[in-house]
Amino acid sequence: MDKKGILFGIGAYTWWGFFPIYWKLLHQVSALQLIGHRIGWSFILLMVMILASRQWTDFRATFNARTFRIYSLAGVLVGLNWLTYVWAVNAGFIVETSLGYFINPLLSMLLGVVVLRERLRPAQWIPVGLAAIGVVYLTFIYGRLPWIALVLAFTFGFYALVKKLAPLGSLYGLTLETGVLFIPALIYLSLMEVNGTGALLHIGLRTDLLLIGAGIATTVPLLLFASAARRIPLTMIGVLQYIAPTIQFLIGVFIYRESFDMAHFIGFCIVWIALIIFWVENFLSNRFPAQPIPEIGEG
Repeated sequence: MDKKGILFGIGAYTWWGFFPIYWKLLHQVSALQLIGHRIGWSFILLMVMILASRQWTDFRATFNARTFRIYSLAGVLVGLNWLTYVWAVNAGFIVETSLGYFINPLLSMLLGVVVLRERLRPAQWIPVGLAAIGVVYLTFIYGRLPWIALVLAFTFGFYALVKKLAPLGSLYGLTLETGVLFIPALIYLSLMEVNGTGALLHIGLRTDLLLIGAGIATTVPLLLFASAARRIPLTMIGVLQYIAPTIQFLIGVFIYRESFDMAHFIGFCIVWIALIIFWVENFLSNRFPAQPIPEIGEG
């Protein structure tokens, strides 16, 4: 196992886990403006990286109608995911955002069956069913559908699906995704500046640095993740990805004191049990692959 790849993966998911603290420091800025700056500075940083590494000609050669359509869809999905996440964090729903990312891998597995016609092993239906039960239970506990968790899970799940079918590598792909959203983000931020509600250069130096730093905060873990994905097996990535929602959950409960009683604990436990079954089944199936049944007369 590549130790450097594991460290890259741990770094990416740990970084994502502590994201709520970063966005909480910008609670005075609206979620839409935060996303506008996140998109804008990310795109600028990525373009600087491409130009500095003299990859512009190669990057430009990837432009075509099909690629643009794919990454436009990816950009819209990731933009909705970022907007929902940032709004939810600053509105006091960190625990529910963590639920979304706990559910995400099970949803991705289900999307593989529905969209890509992949086949689940019989035991894999158990965690999918348990996760559905957990969501239904939490719907009754919350008194509403846990829409934040579901929006995060579905947008990131479909984003991952689009990325699976997309032709470009991580650097070019992320640059094109943010590039698709850059002009709308720039127009929106310009309008906010014109009507006097813009945040950049109007609140304070710390806020300005954090807004500009949103580009670095976004791109660094994505590049760490891309490096990890090239070095270590997907099964290891699957284990590491739970670092982020676990940290987010602990931050929401113990730092920001979000509501989390026994009823919520039971609902989360149902989802956690589903994930444990998912891990164990996946580990066993890879450690001890099923042997084909020999035909009569073989052997």
